[in-house]
Formats: sequence, structure tokens, C-alpha cells
Amino acid sequence: MQPIMPPPPACRALLATALGLAGRHRLPCHRAPLAARLSSGAGGEVEAAGSGEAGGVLRHLLLKLRATGPVTVAEYMREALTNPGQGYYTRRGGVGEDFITSPEISQIFGEVFNQLASLLSKCDVSIHLVEVSPKLSAIQAEMLTGGKVQSNPENKSAYMKGISKTGIPIYWYRDIQDVPQGYSFYLAHEFLDALPIHKFQRTEKGWHEVLVDIDPEVPDQLRFVLSPSRTPATENFIQPEETRDHVEVCPEAGVLIQRLACRIEKDGGAALIADYGHDGTKTDTFRGFRNHKLHDVLKAPGTADLTADVDFSYLRKMAEGRTATLGPIKQREFLKNMGIDLRLQVLLQHSRNSATHEQLLHSFDMLMNPKKMGDCFHFFALLPHHRVVRPTKKDNPQSKSPLPPVAGFGELSLK
Repeated sequence: MQPIMPPPPACRALLATALGLAGRHRLPCHRAPLAARLSSGAGGEVEAAGSGEAGGVLRHLLLKLRATGPVTVAEYMREALTNPGQGYYTRRGGVGEDFITSPEISQIFGEVFNQLASLLSKCDVSIHLVEVSPKLSAIQAEMLTGGKVQSNPENKSAYMKGISKTGIPIYWYRDIQDVPQGYSFYLAHEFLDALPIHKFQRTEKGWHEVLVDIDPEVPDQLRFVLSPSRTPATENFIQPEETRDHVEVCPEAGVLIQRLACRIEKDGGAALIADYGHDGTKTDTFRGFRNHKLHDVLKAPGTADLTADVDFSYLRKMAEGRTATLGPIKQREFLKNMGIDLRLQVLLQHSRNSATHEQLLHSFDMLMNPKKMGDCFHFFALLPHHRVVRPTKKDNPQSKSPLPPVAGFGELSLK
């Protein structure tokens, strides 16, 4: 079983890992449909913060809405999450507190990627982390280098550099565009689901964008409303063939995919996107989490983490044919294809006590159970066309051997 596009030994592989907002473990949500919430504010059976907890972000938004009128959901998310003074991530140094990441659940998640790491260790490799959070940068530096890092003033792109415990150079950047171009493997793990989205609702008069405005009946609260006419986002993001009645679009995710596709088309390599999402089938997935519970998205902005499922069908369109795409496939299928069952058996055989044995089984169930993370978390890949499409006989008449499988996207075969 080969990893996605292993770099030739002579190449210098650049591993650009997009980690900007970390990952979240969120449970599936059940709440009132958006149509019922447009007139009455955000849904009802979720945890709502008390009025005393509504802080600076809400006051700022109320002043803004009174002055300029309703804002898009995307603008609301930016204010709630990254407002310079009181945003959810801003106040926490870029680290959320209402989620856990898949790698934190168990060592098994990381160990199934060991075959990729072992191959890359034989190449001339450097690791490039795109990270805007000071706290996460410090955590990464401690874990990867033992804290042996230094600022990098001579390089305006990379703000920090260090050497891993295994001798691999590591650089930190604030934007994917700052990462040097070259043969690269990009990993975006639970990153896209926290980026701002636009929401659209189909009506008898056509498509209208969902906006956030002040509730006239409760002046210190917010509500969803529909735009009176088509907005620029409606004109640009709704596809003529769309069949759903409600659509969420994340333009920033589309831009990121376009940049990655252009880099892979030019320099080679691959990208692996791991996130909560769907393949163009879901509608209203916008939700909030506070204290590990569902939270009303319009209550006390800045105190809860906001998210929406990634629409992988939109990402596929944004690749614009520059690269081939694989997936999305469910996490339980991807990890099974990567050999998680075999890795679990090895770890169980070497577990020294019943507590470790129990913890391994519990975390395996969390990662693989369809009712937990197994079915709601997905993997999606970008890679060069020649990696998945066999050349024609005219282009390469001597090619008879089958294409090697792409790790995680095909069944694991042992030899």
C-alpha cells in the first residue's frame, strides 16, 4: 500500500500542514429547520447563554446593524470568531475550548499514518506549518522540537523555525501563500469547517441570501432574515443546476482549494483534506458549540465555537479540473483502508494493563462507530491526474502494470 503520491527520493518534499484553527469533535445536531428560525431567531433546544454573558461582540454587532443594516452569515461568523477584541478564538489565543481533535482521542489515529512518515523519513524533507495561533504554535514547537525554536526575522514569510526531534527542519507561516513552492504534501485537518459561510434559501420568488439582523421584538437579540432581493453572493455562488432548497457556501475554502490545486498541478504532490462534511447533499448545518454542548448560534456571539459542514462537492468544482479528486469517503472506511484494525490488535497485544486495554477499545469505537465519528467525518484528496488515470496506449503503449492504490482510498491488501 503506497501513500498518496510518495515523493521521489531525489526530490525535496515540502510538507505544508494547514492547522490554523485546530480540530473539533462535535456530535450530530438536531434542531429546528432554518425556515422556522428565520422569523423567530435561532433554534430552541440548544444551550443558550444568559443575557449577562452577552459581551463586546454583541454590542459591536448591534451598533453595526443599527448603522448599516443586516450582515451576511459570513460576516457574522468573522465577528463572532475573530473579532480583534472579543472573538471566540481571539480571546483564547487561537485555541478553542469546546472540542477535542481526532488525534487527541487516541494514538491509533496518528499511528495509521506511520507508513507515510516512514517513507518520507528516507527523503530530503522539511515541514511547513501554517499556524496563526500563538498558543498552538507554542504547543507544536514543544511537541515537535522540545521547545527548541527561534524567531526567523531574516525570512519575512516564516515567522519561526526549528529542528524536530528526528532532525527535520520545521518552519511556521501565517498563510499558505507564504509556504515555498515545490513538490509538496498538504494536510488540512478539521480546518475548513470553521471558515465563514454564506447561507441561501430558495423561495417562491427565487433564491435569497440568509442575513443576520436585530430582532425588532427583542432589541438586544439577533435573528435570521432573508435578503429582500438577490445579493452579489447569490449571483455568484448559486449554481443553475442546484436542486436543494437551502445551500451553504464557503468561498474561503474554495479559494484555498484553488491555490492547492494550482500548486499541485505545477509542482506535483497531493493534498489530504479531513473534515466534517457531505457531498452536496446536506442543507442547514450551521451550528454552535459551547461547553461541549450545542449552543444557539445567535446567542452571546464570541462565547461559542461556530461551524458548518464542508461541502466537498463545492471543493471538487473549485479544483477546476487542475487536479484529480478522490472522496469524500467516511472516516471509518479511510482508517480501515489504512490498517487501523491491524494496528489496534498490535497495541492490544502490547497493552500492559486492563485500563490501557479499555482505553484503546473506547477510543477505537469513538473513531470508527458510525453513530459517533465514523460516518460524519470524511477524507478528500487532491492529486495529479496521472496518479489516478492511466495513460492511453497512444501516450504510453508499454504501460501494462496496474496503477498503485492510493492510501486510504482503496482496500488494504497484505503481501
